[in-house]
Amino acid sequence: MTYVLIGHEMKHAVEEMLLHLLPAAVLTRAEKLPETGDRCLSMLREQDGRAYALAEAVVDGRCLRCERDAAIDGMDELARKRTVTELIKTTLYEAIAPGLPEAPVWGSLTGVRPAKLARGLIERGKSRAETAEALRGHFFVSQKRVSLTIRAAETALFFGNEIGPDDISLYVGIPFCPSRCYYCSFVSAATAQSGHLIEPYLDALCREIEETGAMVREAGKRVQSIYIGGGTPTTLTAEQLKRLTARLAEAFDFSFLREYTVEAGRPDTITPEKLAALKTAGVTRVSINPQSMEDEVLRQIGRRHTATDVLRAYEEARQAGFREINMDLIAGLAGDTPESFGRSVHTLIGLAPENITVHTLAIKRGADLSDKAANAAERRKVGEMLDLAETALGAAGYGPYYLYRQKFSAGGFENVGWCKPGTECFYNVAMMEELQTILSLGAGGVSKRVERDTGWIERTNNPKYPQEYIGAAGRLSAGKRKLLRLGV
Repeated sequence: MTYVLIGHEMKHAVEEMLLHLLPAAVLTRAEKLPETGDRCLSMLREQDGRAYALAEAVVDGRCLRCERDAAIDGMDELARKRTVTELIKTTLYEAIAPGLPEAPVWGSLTGVRPAKLARGLIERGKSRAETAEALRGHFFVSQKRVSLTIRAAETALFFGNEIGPDDISLYVGIPFCPSRCYYCSFVSAATAQSGHLIEPYLDALCREIEETGAMVREAGKRVQSIYIGGGTPTTLTAEQLKRLTARLAEAFDFSFLREYTVEAGRPDTITPEKLAALKTAGVTRVSINPQSMEDEVLRQIGRRHTATDVLRAYEEARQAGFREINMDLIAGLAGDTPESFGRSVHTLIGLAPENITVHTLAIKRGADLSDKAANAAERRKVGEMLDLAETALGAAGYGPYYLYRQKFSAGGFENVGWCKPGTECFYNVAMMEELQTILSLGAGGVSKRVERDTGWIERTNNPKYPQEYIGAAGRLSAGKRKLLRLGV
């Protein structure tokens, strides 16, 4: 699709909405609209304290149009920008969506954190009912997604009241896996090629842990939760896990720790010795993530384990004393069907883990046009999978407690964490809803300082890949010192 902007330069907002509505489109900006092919015009003008937006499009030969305006008089720059951006996106949505076979279930919302939007409305004085109506009427969100969003917002509001001004959380990244799943877009190195980096990586990580612990003490901060993720942290040996967790305990005060999670993830990396090491270190939650309980699906996605291995790892985690276990499934994997996905859901429900997270497959950022088109075409099948999961989990006593969205997810759907009452993962909510400052350690780590009063968020990144991270050892503290307002 060729698009033209007149009167504004909100290229990102326009492209984001166009790809939300037409995920298989290839977008090209031009100075003038062509006379043939799919094309779109987005126009903006401001006059007498109001902004006027116009969207005109031709999609598959259909001529589409929408015009809207909004008051901007007296607004500060941030509020004006937010209003105008929303106006541009809404006109595009209202022009194009009626011509689609099915409207997106998330309406005109393109962001990762819909519950954060709902929470903001509630915090600014709207009732739950008014917030739900805004999601339906203003953003065109489906009733089912409105309900999910409100429940996730309520969880975030509850946890937000339990976070003090000096409370932070930690993320520790272990970017290694026994093999790489075909769908994975995380920073992760397969041990066959990069196993020799694990020891030097752990050396560098332990140094960063020590340096960060000193900064946290100097800043007077309290650690509320720790999340060790990846990759697959249990790619490390039991002795390496002992070393890592011991260094964390030495560097940070655990007196205020409410939750300590390790993403064990791949069952082919889980052993009784590793689970015992984690339990002894004070870890309270582990994830065992099959993604599917169908052996043929596991084979197609590049997993080197079977459903039986998942059952074995789960039983070993229970025997090790873990009373809070999360398990992940992905809707839309190659070779999976609503029937086989349903079997996976019911198998996990039968195990009765405290949390079951249902993800929607998201293709990699660099995917080609055919991959994007195929992923978009999965809408009906993936929607059936998610509906089935929601019904089964709800009937089994699980409720949704957090959600987020990813670009290029199959059918434009979402990822939802389901839990038994009182077993919500605090870190997941705090991180996804941006409720508190989170310091990230390890390769690819993104630390965020969150100012709750103003909504201001400041970030600093660690080097992305293990080799780069190892080479940067000794130069990682400056960004975190700035976030903690310690000076450099």
